[in-house]
Amino acid sequence: MGQLVKFMDCISRYETDVYYYVPEFIRLKQRQWEQAKARWQAERTAEASGWLETGETWDGWLDKPSWWERLTKRWRRRAALTEEEPFSFAPMARPAATLEELKQQFLDELFELQLKWASSTMMYVSSLDEAVYGDETLKYFLQRFPDTHLCFYRPVAMVGKAPVELETMVLTPSAIWCIAFVEGRSDNIVMASTGRFWVERAGTSETRRVNPVVSLRRTEQIVSDIFRNHAVDWPIHLVLLNRYGYIDSGGLFPFVRYIDKRNYEEWFSRLRRSALPLRHGQLKAAEALLRHCASFYDRRQDENMSGEEGQQ
Repeated sequence: MGQLVKFMDCISRYETDVYYYVPEFIRLKQRQWEQAKARWQAERTAEASGWLETGETWDGWLDKPSWWERLTKRWRRRAALTEEEPFSFAPMARPAATLEELKQQFLDELFELQLKWASSTMMYVSSLDEAVYGDETLKYFLQRFPDTHLCFYRPVAMVGKAPVELETMVLTPSAIWCIAFVEGRSDNIVMASTGRFWVERAGTSETRRVNPVVSLRRTEQIVSDIFRNHAVDWPIHLVLLNRYGYIDSGGLFPFVRYIDKRNYEEWFSRLRRSALPLRHGQLKAAEALLRHCASFYDRRQDENMSGEEGQQ
């Protein structure tokens, strides 16, 4: 599961210590998943042997808190040690029928936890729109990539005193991928050009869309400047992504990697299968980027503090 290090212009606890929170997230996730899986398997075994009725759980039979509530308590104990607020997981609507279903339930709950980490610290919090929880593109980055992949989702960088929205970036142990989506209807064809607008063809209809290379190059330039100023040596790749259709590049912009329906599975599988561990240079790059990202937030009301808005 990719880590949501920065979400738009929200304050993130990764900003406070990226060297601590990145490996800590991996440890917590792995430990909680192993415990959840072990308990699920124990319940299936007990159910098969007749100790439990179908659909009943060990928690109900023993009249004890559910396994998910136990995980919550462990997260809370860990949170207390780091002076973070406790996290609460929503109870499962129904027991998972298969291990894959359990895994998806776990990822969905962890997705909400990631949004908390990416929008709050101990003292400050940024507001989130409810629509964020249904953002399928965000879920794609967080639920389909390895834990060592750090996601900057539509971050806002401060260039001088001006905020500039960048394309989504995935910082891996080997490179940083700046990704712009050019998706639309299934089997569409996006026609590249040097002009301000590109043409998207879907069936018999044609629509215009803003040339995405402009934003990609702006993102590349800002990231390059940040890396240079902080002595970070990390490869930067530019990607135009159309998972469900095609991109007709016309031989333009050779510095961009065109990923569409024809080569998407190969590109995605290569990233997902990456077995490289976290690297110090990767965390140094993340720290440099976070230093130059904008954050807008309020003081937590439950800390008896005023509601002054801040920027970092």
